[in-house]
Amino acid sequence: MENNVQCPVDFVSMNENKARVTAFFVLLLGGTFLITNSWVIMAFLVIDFLLRANNLGKYSLLAILSDVVIKQFNIKNKPTDRAPKRFAAGVGLLFTAGILILTLLNLTTAVLIVTSVLILFAFLEAFLGFCAGCRVYSMLNKLSNSLKNN
Repeated sequence: MENNVQCPVDFVSMNENKARVTAFFVLLLGGTFLITNSWVIMAFLVIDFLLRANNLGKYSLLAILSDVVIKQFNIKNKPTDRAPKRFAAGVGLLFTAGILILTLLNLTTAVLIVTSVLILFAFLEAFLGFCAGCRVYSMLNKLSNSLKNN
């Protein structure tokens, strides 16, 4: 299966451990959202994902907080390509924007399902280094290629 996975590449390096710490914060905020149902948490995540997806991570509060944690705990730099993490942030943006809209529409079952998927993806990234964004990217590439061939 791993051979069939394609990730976007931009040949710009970033710290994978920073992405994992940031994912942990998304996991915590997603869990807090499920408990409190506070739309403000999702609005914050929408803005944060928007910044990170658009190469403005230096303004992301979660990225800044991740830098503090990495420095405080002396976590090593683990270089990885930035593009898959940016793509995953774009997917996170879609999820959080959807959750925010569903919350404002008071569609609680849909909110629970979509938030649970977001939390699962954040958990996988934070604790296992599994980037669901690469899988989504691969599926979109296959779909795009099959549509071009038809």
